[in-house]
Amino acid sequence: MLKCKIFSVGKTKEKWLEMAIEEYVKRLQNTLSFEFVWAKDDEQLERLVEKEALSIFCLDVSGKTMDSESFSQYVVDQFQKGGTKLSIVIGGAEGLPPYMKKKYPLISLSPMTLTHQCTRLILVEQIYRAFEIARGSKYHK
Repeated sequence: MLKCKIFSVGKTKEKWLEMAIEEYVKRLQNTLSFEFVWAKDDEQLERLVEKEALSIFCLDVSGKTMDSESFSQYVVDQFQKGGTKLSIVIGGAEGLPPYMKKKYPLISLSPMTLTHQCTRLILVEQIYRAFEIARGSKYHK
């Protein structure tokens, strides 16, 4: 089974966001397992991510933008590169630490500024969409 770790600063505080994220986690449960790792601050985030020895990319407004089909292919490629494991990093309210912006590939989900909590939901939905595109379903029109 594929495994995706999502690192972020702070927990999701809004119940409605947690419920929405869980819906997509549930939809992917037979294909992909998620692990959410919450850091207290940027320093802890850096330490946690540094321990990962697999495919990693970070979300940042300055990162590469792509449409859903391109993101789908990128995610599939990253899982293959990481040996079925992928780590994705979402910065906190101030964004990513500068060190991480220099070290890891950056992907942008939108040129708009999004809260890190909403970004979690958008990311998980886009991962679900990526898998649906890869399998040729009608979810993505």
